[in-house]
Amino acid sequence: MSIVQPCLNRTFQVLGSCYTSTILPYSEVSAGKTLPTFHNTKIQRDKYSHRSHNCGELTVKNVGERVELCGWLEFQRMNKFIILRDGYGSSQLIIPDERTDLVKTIESISYETVIRATGMVTSRPQNQVNLKMQTGEIEIMVDSLEVLNPSDKQLPFLIREVNKSKERIRMQYRYLDLRFPEMQRNLRLRSKIIMKMREFLINKCKFIDVETPTLFRRTPGGAQEFVVPTRFPGKFYSLVQSPQQFKQLLMIGGLDRYFQIARCYRDEGARLDRQPEFTQMDIEMSFVDRESIMGLAEDLLSESWLKEFGEMSIPFERMTFSDAMEFYGSDKPDLRLPYKLQNVTDIVKTSHTLRESTELEFNNEFGAYAVVFPNERRNFTTSVKTQFEDISEKEFPGIRFIQVKVSKDSWKTKLNSLLSTYVVDDIESRLGLQEGDMMFLSIGQKPAVQELLGKVLILFTNILESKGIYLRSSGYKWLWVVDFPLFSIRDDENSIKPTHHPFTQPHPDDLHLLTSDPLKVRGLHYDLVTNGWEIGGGSIRIHNSNLQKQVLEFLGISTSEMSHLLAALASGAPPHGGIAFGLDRYIAMLCNAPSIRDVIAFPKTMEGRDLMSGAPSPITDAEKILYHVKTLDT
Repeated sequence: MSIVQPCLNRTFQVLGSCYTSTILPYSEVSAGKTLPTFHNTKIQRDKYSHRSHNCGELTVKNVGERVELCGWLEFQRMNKFIILRDGYGSSQLIIPDERTDLVKTIESISYETVIRATGMVTSRPQNQVNLKMQTGEIEIMVDSLEVLNPSDKQLPFLIREVNKSKERIRMQYRYLDLRFPEMQRNLRLRSKIIMKMREFLINKCKFIDVETPTLFRRTPGGAQEFVVPTRFPGKFYSLVQSPQQFKQLLMIGGLDRYFQIARCYRDEGARLDRQPEFTQMDIEMSFVDRESIMGLAEDLLSESWLKEFGEMSIPFERMTFSDAMEFYGSDKPDLRLPYKLQNVTDIVKTSHTLRESTELEFNNEFGAYAVVFPNERRNFTTSVKTQFEDISEKEFPGIRFIQVKVSKDSWKTKLNSLLSTYVVDDIESRLGLQEGDMMFLSIGQKPAVQELLGKVLILFTNILESKGIYLRSSGYKWLWVVDFPLFSIRDDENSIKPTHHPFTQPHPDDLHLLTSDPLKVRGLHYDLVTNGWEIGGGSIRIHNSNLQKQVLEFLGISTSEMSHLLAALASGAPPHGGIAFGLDRYIAMLCNAPSIRDVIAFPKTMEGRDLMSGAPSPITDAEKILYHVKTLDT
């Protein structure tokens, strides 16, 4: 080993952490200070790559070993001290002073240059151990360094948490963004969880992994699909929005336990929590009922759950769709919330003042609900008031929305202009209102009233928590939402649509209502919700051809477009059902990522654009002719 003459105390900043190391001076070595004994001078390389270890795995157990590392130059100071990073972590490297050749090499290269280094692992002094670093107890005394590929000196951004570039720039240079430790962690965590899911389904449950086509024909009654032109004039493929029909056909074909990590496509426009292409863990089984699928899903998640996320207790809680809307104003309830919607319809509908002063319809769908935040009047600002009024006016026209600061008796005066005095007194008594409370009241058609207050419940909770007033309990709260309506009214209110999809089995107790009162028919559909995130959803499918034909005709879907499925169902289809987990959303929740884009290697923007490649992009005139496509200038 080379002995370094000067005593050097090194302190420098990398990614917001302080790294310090010391090399013993020659005088201290001469005075009897003990240097490490290197018990293994031969490099034991990884079987499949030109390195012995990754940059995140060396510990004091490796002291005395000669190692070979490869990675990116994350930081260097004084041409002596190097932080080398790869996808697993970072290690500190030391260049001996007498190695002027290595010093010159370091002088000439820029950050993010790809390097291979060999050297001896040594312990850091006890007072200079960095516990914030995976390898913070050791450093490598370099004896050989090779530049594998230099990096440009002017990169769009550096891999630093301080002054981090905006997401749009990072998506444009995604290959650089992927080097950030959190991106590495997210994608490796995703891979680990998916592998555990595969192992459970294949090894413990005898499922088979079957790939199904991406190019298919359009599926009526679902989301907007991407259209793919072909060389056949007037003929188009559609990219599948899910493998729904294929997995049912597999059941009919006798492959009774199927799963697939499926790529799915939906052209839904700009959505914050959606991507035009996304990934599902898709599962289907034969000879099952709703309980069978829900039990399998719970076991699957439990078996693939990582201890770092805490404990998971099964079976999960259950709640009907009706109760979810009644108490949370959402079909994705966050059970961590301490407050719920409170139904005051029976009180409000007696108000003579309200009936005389508004054009509200007092029919069977009339509803009045309130949500109260005790002692939070002081945190209700003018900007919050304006924000909630905008939501009410733009998204829920026709709903009376009242925001009330409970302050002495002045709040009653405000409400008395809309509601009778005795009604206000009864509301105060029912809700137990106290000085300093904040109340939100919504009146109108019940579904819209519930949904509006459900949004306000979440938004005001988020506002309070941003100020350090934490209301949600900790941990993951799992919930099955069941008994969804089979049908719902389209936004244009002129027709009926399937709440889930047109292949969901009606609840056996409601079959008699299918023609007489279809909106009261429940479906055998179930959603799995965690902390307000919809993690998965599925249903028991219609396996009777005549019933499927009846539902399609009721929805106005041409049976000729589904003749292949109807014929298959008439060929001896077993009872079957399944579930699909949205892997992007599930992993984003576990990673506490602000967006699902943070758990996808190469995501699109909210508008569906790939900023890195410029897709979607124009095609040539020759390609337009080949595929019989003509574009319209707009």
